[in-house]
Amino acid sequence: MAKEIAVFLGDDGSSTLLDEPGNIVVFRRAQGSWEIDREKGFSMGRVKGIRELRLNMGEMLQFLDGCRIFVAKSAAGVPFFELEKAGCSVWEFDGKPSEFLEHVWQQEEKERAMEKDQAAPCLPAPEEITPGNFYISIKGIQGNADVTSKQVLQKFIRKGGFRSLVIICSHVPPWIEVEAVSSGLVFETGQSGKNEFRVRIVKMAANG
Repeated sequence: MAKEIAVFLGDDGSSTLLDEPGNIVVFRRAQGSWEIDREKGFSMGRVKGIRELRLNMGEMLQFLDGCRIFVAKSAAGVPFFELEKAGCSVWEFDGKPSEFLEHVWQQEEKERAMEKDQAAPCLPAPEEITPGNFYISIKGIQGNADVTSKQVLQKFIRKGGFRSLVIICSHVPPWIEVEAVSSGLVFETGQSGKNEFRVRIVKMAANG
C-alpha cells in the first residue's frame, strides 16, 4: 500500500469544504516526511444534479489513483458516500496538512493492525489430558491454506512445557520430526487408521 494521503485544500493552504472550490493534493510519505506528489483543481460549484455530481466524483477518484485516505474540512452527502463506496477512509480536519498528516497515518496504521488481528484465524491448541501430557488433532486444518501445522504447533514444541505430546494427523508434516530432534525430544510415529497417523513427541528421561 502506497503511503499516500489526499487532502482537499483551499487557496490559503488549509483544508476546506468539499463543496467549495479547491485543490486535491496527494501527499506521499518518504523517509519520515510528507511531500506533495500530485495535485489537481476541483470544484463542484457549477454541478447540477446527482448524475453530474457523481461524474465529478468519478474524475476525482480517477485522479486519486489508488490513494484511499482522504481529508477535508468537512465531507457530507453524495461526495462522502462516493468516497466511502470507493473504499476511501474519509477524515475531517481543519488546518494545515503538516498539522494532521502524520496523525491520520498513525491512526490508519492502528486500524489496519486491529483489522488484521480480528481477521487472524482462531488456532487450535494442544489439550492437556493428564498433567504434562497433551493431545491435539490437526486433521481438520491440514489442507487449509489459511492455517498451517507450524502455526499451531511450532511454538508449543519449542517451549517444551510438556512430558508428551500426541498429534493425530492425516499426514506427518516433515518439519515436526526436525523440530523434535533438534530440540532433543523423542519422536515416534505410526499409522493409526486409514489416512490417519499418530505422532508422539516425548521428553527424554533425565539421567540418574
